Amino acid sequence: MIYSMTGYGKSVLQLPTKKITIELKSLNSKNLDLNARMPSIYREKELTIRKLLASKLVRGKVDFSIYVETTAEDTSTQINAPVVQQYMAQLRTVVPAEDLELLKMAVRFPDALNTVREEINDDEWKAIEAEIQNATEALMIHRLDEGKVLEIDFNERVESIRTLLEAIIKIDPERVDGVRERLKKGVEELREKYDENRFEQELVYYIEKFDITEEKVRLENHLNYFTTSINSKDSNGKKLGFISQEMGREINTIGSKSNYAPMQQLVVQMKDELEKIKEQLLNVL
Repeated sequence: MIYSMTGYGKSVLQLPTKKITIELKSLNSKNLDLNARMPSIYREKELTIRKLLASKLVRGKVDFSIYVETTAEDTSTQINAPVVQQYMAQLRTVVPAEDLELLKMAVRFPDALNTVREEINDDEWKAIEAEIQNATEALMIHRLDEGKVLEIDFNERVESIRTLLEAIIKIDPERVDGVRERLKKGVEELREKYDENRFEQELVYYIEKFDITEEKVRLENHLNYFTTSINSKDSNGKKLGFISQEMGREINTIGSKSNYAPMQQLVVQMKDELEKIKEQLLNVL
């Protein structure tokens, strides 16, 4: 089971005087890169929120937002009546004007309005924290759905590499015979007498240098390990990335040793499939 790092989660909390919307968006990243946006009243809880999200989301470039919409008469700004009245009295001595016009001017002066800082109460925070959990769960469900799509793609490409490996194993005897014939023909064209036994010894030594038995076995093991890791309980994109690097190492060695055009063509196809796996692994949690 694997999770993608791409996901979206949303939860809405309706309180008596306001509606709070919590959104989470996640993209791929090597580590957890969390960007939090929220009204100043909730800033004191930012560290708590970050710890909560880090424990659930593990990795990814995450945008976390809290939006507040007032749905009733609930304002933290009040008119400082005594100050406004003093401003209006002073203005009357300067210009003759109606009270309404004086009021419009007075409220623009310093200290005409008092802003009372809101305090978050425990009940409200508990409700918000629960909704953050809900939004996080929604994002993880989205990640799991994306992961299932990736899993199907990985399995198809691993099987494609396995099929290409079987084709390489099938034509390997042809490759060895071809190498043998080319060497023998090259020696015969020299029109020199040579020791058959010595030629066979040198031929065995030369062919052993191009033997790919170990690479075939290791690549098969890496393919099996990759499949097992996909089906494990935990999602580990970094581990899958390491396995894919080992797969690439064996494929490259087979290509460098092949010295046979049909086999090299199969190796190129294997590299193409592996490259697509690596690209998709960047999105795996």
